Amino acid sequence: MTKRLFSPFVALCTVGFFARMSYAMARTPILPLFALTLGAKPEAIGFVVGASTITGIFFKLPAGTLSDIFGRHKMLFVSILVFALTPFAYYLVTNYWQLVGIRFFHGLATSIYGPVAMAMIADTAGEKKGERLSWFSSITIIGNLIGAPFGGYILYYLAQNGSHSLYHFHVAYFICGLFGLISLGFTLKLYASKPRNRETNQNKLSIIDTWQKFSRGVKEVMSDYRVIVTSNMEGIQNLSVGALEAFLPIYAVTVAGLTVFQAGILWGAQIVTTILSKPVMGKISDRYGRKPIIFFGMWICAIPFACIPWTHDFYVLIFLSMIFGIGEAFVTSSSAAMVAEFCKERHYGAAMGVFGSIFDIGHASGPILAGLFLSYFSYQASFLIISILLIIASFIFMLTVYEQKTAIQNQGGTT
Repeated sequence: MTKRLFSPFVALCTVGFFARMSYAMARTPILPLFALTLGAKPEAIGFVVGASTITGIFFKLPAGTLSDIFGRHKMLFVSILVFALTPFAYYLVTNYWQLVGIRFFHGLATSIYGPVAMAMIADTAGEKKGERLSWFSSITIIGNLIGAPFGGYILYYLAQNGSHSLYHFHVAYFICGLFGLISLGFTLKLYASKPRNRETNQNKLSIIDTWQKFSRGVKEVMSDYRVIVTSNMEGIQNLSVGALEAFLPIYAVTVAGLTVFQAGILWGAQIVTTILSKPVMGKISDRYGRKPIIFFGMWICAIPFACIPWTHDFYVLIFLSMIFGIGEAFVTSSSAAMVAEFCKERHYGAAMGVFGSIFDIGHASGPILAGLFLSYFSYQASFLIISILLIIASFIFMLTVYEQKTAIQNQGGTT
């Protein structure tokens, strides 16, 4: 029973939960308030918040590929070490640019961890990649969901008079570090239980051999158009998520006339719906195929996204947010698993790196693109343009990517 309880998959999910909880606490709402306390202006605050995402764009592919060469457990340990130790470095920050530098470095944690953890799951999930990846993603999202408000509560508790000092942020980041250390403890347990007959020959590679394997893995993955197109489905869908994350609260408060609390409920409803739907959709995609689920998921995202700026009613907005969350679950439950299935097993890391980089590009581009549209057009026109991008992408995907049936899908089709 104990062995089952602490299986590698459960341990990896536990690592992800505490790591993402620590990271979410360090980011929202502590980080922008910390930057404000240091005297940063609004545009500078936006840059420091997005700094870690920029790191992911450039480092996820190399990190995933290096895990193919040197082994998943070693790269996972490096990422969790960054998760666990970096929060304590915020104690050294005395000015804005130091904060930017630490945020870039902190971004290495998710840059390495994301593709490596997904590759570890793809290595062992067999024909259940969609279900396992969806469960893992949902658990890490829960960590994010808990971490952000908990970080805000810590600052609220420490600063009853509403003003924040450096000491308050030091305490908050110390608690972030404690959760990171818990994640590190589970990582060490996972590392100790790994098979001893794997990854032993990787240490003997020369620099030339390492570079050749690295470049070969990147080339084989990047040359597969199916990986690029399928990853773009997640990237473009995540563009709409980023746009909604940035401007749904603003629309709700300034246009629809809702309270800040109600705006938070709208975003929370979308996240909770996604969390609950992803494991179910992952299991369905394992059995019946990924392609139709991704295609219809893009439409399920696009339609409510386009409808949101046409209503001011709180309950209608909740309904549209929840439908959008279901569409997100459709796409994200299947896209990573489909990318993994297109690749040879030894290149899962590189594939997840490409996937993660495109994911981050979409997430970073969403608020920027939506803000650009809103500077020229109305909310209705701006949201409609982004929705059309999702629909166009869904047809490109449907017409160019062909899916091979797995054993479970064939079984599902005959039962």
